[in-house]
Amino acid sequence: MKRAFIVYMLFALFFCKAQNYTETEILDQLDLAFNGKPSKYFPQKKSKEIHYNFFLDLEHGYFMTAGNRIHLYGDGEQWAIVFEKNGYQNRATRAEIELNYIGNCINYSIEKYSEINYISNTNYIVLIDSNEFERIENKGGSGLETFEHIGEQIKEIKIRNQFVPFNNNYRDYEKVGITIENFDKDRKLIGFGDLIRYYNEVNPTLLYASEDEIKMHIPKKLKKIITIDKFNYNRTILPSKQDTYKMIAKVLVSRNSFYWNPTLPFNNHWSHWESGNL
Repeated sequence: MKRAFIVYMLFALFFCKAQNYTETEILDQLDLAFNGKPSKYFPQKKSKEIHYNFFLDLEHGYFMTAGNRIHLYGDGEQWAIVFEKNGYQNRATRAEIELNYIGNCINYSIEKYSEINYISNTNYIVLIDSNEFERIENKGGSGLETFEHIGEQIKEIKIRNQFVPFNNNYRDYEKVGITIENFDKDRKLIGFGDLIRYYNEVNPTLLYASEDEIKMHIPKKLKKIITIDKFNYNRTILPSKQDTYKMIAKVLVSRNSFYWNPTLPFNNHWSHWESGNL
């Protein structure tokens, strides 16, 4: 009898903790980000402030998507979803990681300017900066395309603080599904976006955010439940109406990855989406 009472009390404590946030609340917060509307967890808006609440976007016209993942964190009091994607940002001429944070414990990023402040749920991590792309860009001596294409003589490329060997054999890119523009019958240069997609196929960890980077805007002690790298993505239907996010909400509330059991086809790979085309 005593043992049964202890088991009951433990269950009750766990159940009560789990009720500090619900599946409905999580789905509501996802819907707000999906529609670009800040949630109640954003700081109170002041004058000369603009608030942005972003959702994972695999078809962004200015961002040539390569890899993407979803990270789930939670305990009895707090929860967080972190969307991660990497690729080539063609308006800024840099390769970067974009992290979008949704949850009840987000330390929102703030960009302060003299006239206005921007508060958002997004953080960017540069993989290859504009100076490095300028260094490796084809200078025109070969008679081939120059804009956003890598010179034939380049042997290595600096990603973050390390130099990585550069493979300029376009056939290896085509083997993993990357279409290389044909500027010359027998010679093809690798585009900036092609490079990031190739690394995503052959060495994806090179492009991943570290755990410390992912947790820059959530509590350091918040426990990771699961990282999801294959899922069904649909940018036309509210998250609250999609099985993908219903399962995510269930995983967060239960804090059990067992509930991630997708049945819809995975389509989050870059090859399913048109991006970086503007």
